[in-house]
Amino acid sequence: MTLSTQFLTMIAMIGMGSYFGAALDTYNRFLQRSKRQSWLVFINDILFWFLQGLSIFYVLFLVNKGELRFYIFLALLCGFAAYQSLLKRGYLRLLEIVISMVISIYRFFVKAFHILIYKPIYSLLLAIISLIVMLGKGLYALVKWIIKVLLSVIRVSLKPFGWLIILLWNLLPKKIKKMLEKLYNKFAGFFHKTKNIIIKLISKLKKYKK
Repeated sequence: MTLSTQFLTMIAMIGMGSYFGAALDTYNRFLQRSKRQSWLVFINDILFWFLQGLSIFYVLFLVNKGELRFYIFLALLCGFAAYQSLLKRGYLRLLEIVISMVISIYRFFVKAFHILIYKPIYSLLLAIISLIVMLGKGLYALVKWIIKVLLSVIRVSLKPFGWLIILLWNLLPKKIKKMLEKLYNKFAGFFHKTKNIIIKLISKLKKYKK
């Protein structure tokens, strides 16, 4: 490697060491180890170290085509130490500020969605449902009233026919009345027997099913 390549490699590895320190603090901030299960922490740790190794090797490949030297590890340690001593406090403060800003923006959009979209749509749906219920009740009352009026009209209109039938019945001879009464009694007895037979069959079927 040329001197310029070595110099760029040193600078890049120092920067990656500082980046690794910041990434580690960010990872620990969001992971919250005490609140997670051990197996989940283990899997996340493996993925974190694997991604960090890949990123460091990728930068090293871009700078010097992936050639490893002893000073590369020293540069990484120097960058990590520089972050810990000089940049950590400021970065953690900045990280908390960014997190609080993101949370505030998220809450703002949630409230705006709730006030501008959810509540109007919910109120509109309630109003539509209430209107439909009111119209249904009104329509039911109207139909009920119309049926009552029609029944009363039918009753009134059928009364003359009833009177006429009674008058005709009174004018019939006694023999014809007796004959009609016998026919009526026969039909009534026949329907009564049929009804009893059907009831017995239904009860037998129920017992058979049990």
